[in-house]
Amino acid sequence: MIAHCEANQAWLENITYQMTLMPYKQQSAHLAGPIGLLKMFATRSAHECADEAVQIFGGRALTQSGMGRTIEMFHRTYKFDAILGGAEGKSFFPLPTYFLCGLY
Repeated sequence: MIAHCEANQAWLENITYQMTLMPYKQQSAHLAGPIGLLKMFATRSAHECADEAVQIFGGRALTQSGMGRTIEMFHRTYKFDAILGGAEGKSFFPLPTYFLCGLY
């Protein structure tokens, strides 16, 4: 779980630093693909973290009250981030690839 969180943080900081060095037109041309991949990776990482947390907490992660309430709420609601953050399904994968290859 820590590896996913650290990878997301490092990637986000890298893109943010690149954004500070580029004007808006260059950001649109060069960073659209990496930002799309970052969004997809972040939601996939949330899925992995939620599943691992449920495995670690066991039956307590299934209760809406008590010690497992935070894990249960995260496991129930992390999918909203993927939906509200944009398309994250199989149809989304080719779009960042097109941006990275300059085909879009």
